[in-house]
Amino acid sequence: MTTSIKDLTPRQIVAELDQYIIGQHDAKRNVAIALRNRWRRMNSAADMQREITPNNILMIGATGVGKTEIARRLAKIADAPFIKVEASKFTEVGYVGRDVESMVRDLVEQSVNMVRAAKKEAVQVRAQQAVEDAILDILIPPVKPVNGQPHLGFENEKSDPDAELNERTRERFRDKIRSGEMDDRKIDIDVQQAQMPNIGVMGGAVDDLSMMNIQEMLSGMMPKRGKKRKVTIAEARTILLEEEAAKLIDMDEVKEEAIRKAEDAGIIFIDEIDKVASARSGNGGGGPDVSREGVQRDLLPIVEGSAVNTKYGVIHTDHILFIAAGAFHVAKPSDLIPELQGRFPIRVELQSLSEDDFYQILKEPKNALTKQYEAMLQAENVSLNFQDDALRELARIAFEVNQEVENIGARRLQTVLSHLMNDFMFDIPDVIGANAQVVVTKELVGEKLNGLVKNRDLSQFIL
Repeated sequence: MTTSIKDLTPRQIVAELDQYIIGQHDAKRNVAIALRNRWRRMNSAADMQREITPNNILMIGATGVGKTEIARRLAKIADAPFIKVEASKFTEVGYVGRDVESMVRDLVEQSVNMVRAAKKEAVQVRAQQAVEDAILDILIPPVKPVNGQPHLGFENEKSDPDAELNERTRERFRDKIRSGEMDDRKIDIDVQQAQMPNIGVMGGAVDDLSMMNIQEMLSGMMPKRGKKRKVTIAEARTILLEEEAAKLIDMDEVKEEAIRKAEDAGIIFIDEIDKVASARSGNGGGGPDVSREGVQRDLLPIVEGSAVNTKYGVIHTDHILFIAAGAFHVAKPSDLIPELQGRFPIRVELQSLSEDDFYQILKEPKNALTKQYEAMLQAENVSLNFQDDALRELARIAFEVNQEVENIGARRLQTVLSHLMNDFMFDIPDVIGANAQVVVTKELVGEKLNGLVKNRDLSQFIL
């Protein structure tokens, strides 16, 4: 979805999120306010725009309750660059591993891809025309004047019958190419390939940014080599369209716009933030807790606002929206270093999902798992229908398994439903043919799943 945020009020943003996420109204309300505040900042007085900082959000809740989905859907609503990272994957500066600045570089990369895709869409018509001309030049080369002059006896190319016949033939073939009549015909095309040398680095370790810059610099210096390929016209259209669109796009403009988009609209979702917080139990500050606190201190300047070097330029993180999330089963939010706590002023506690929530998740969202299975079987011309009491039974079993084994939230529905549907997915279309109708009843759900739960043979449900 690419609705402009200026067209959506906070209530409308919540309504959009409601189409995909069940419950968690407080979390939706806070992210909706945060998103609308971005538009408010961009439309405030110029001297105040730099002063207005985003209200970063800390989501507290068990796995599978919708934390990541809320942030991801929010980014889609805003058409904003979005990156999800796990705080536990980062290491303190000086240790081997990923440094926290890499998440900002990933965000810029995502922003560049989004802007490039939008620019590509804008030049699509011109690129398609250029591709058609290139394919026609291969099939029917145009009549070229000799030494820059028309054929002997003709004042110009328009009066040359050979040129006229050539042009008419090209137009007939152009129509055939557009209609797809010639898609299976094979032609030889030149494909540009950049020479990428193997790079070996002597001495100390080189960070990700430096390596990317070295590779980009060397790839720009190396000549591009053309390679002949025999492909169908349909394949040639796809290959050449990428090349022609790239020629029409100004990458310097893309980079500048992408940096601005990441700075003003970027969203970074930091999951498992509780894994770098440790309960202060008087352990003397030794062991892994030092590294955890080091990651927090490395995160702090990024969240506060700093300049980060990327291969596309310098990006300032002052107005990027940071959403952190964690279960906080062992550590508490207050175990984060005070400076980092202060950078996440909005705290939202997400509720654990109930059996009724599971039922609603199976039935209501646009992307509900049941609707996904219906779409997959529809591709086989098989009709799938879930009865209402079957959905309630699925919800009950998923909720019970979560209680008995480990609570992984709504993700349990995927494993339960997968186990239920596996036989059908295997038998279609060999045993269950086209135009068949599959009806999932409460009895069918009980037959396939209840025995496992009663016998406590729950290993198949453990992710």
